[in-house]
Amino acid sequence: MEYIKLFWNHNLPEEPTVILYEVNIENERLAERSIDIFRNGKTQNVSDFYANVVEALLIPTVKTFNEKMYGDEFTACAITKEEFEKVWEA
Repeated sequence: MEYIKLFWNHNLPEEPTVILYEVNIENERLAERSIDIFRNGKTQNVSDFYANVVEALLIPTVKTFNEKMYGDEFTACAITKEEFEKVWEA
């Protein structure tokens, strides 16, 4: 597994500003779980990342996010499993 912390710089009040991903690198980089963190500190755990999607999208690497291929508003860094689990359990 790979764990990513994605920062999303925007002014959309209903959207998260940070997203944590648990990425299965042995299954085409599909997300196993994610955590949305909102500007007000509220978090939302997502245990079935693809439950309501039409097409499953693979999670890019930290390097790809930071190359601005998805826009200037996204930056990312790697985190540990322990970091992810700590937020998941909170």
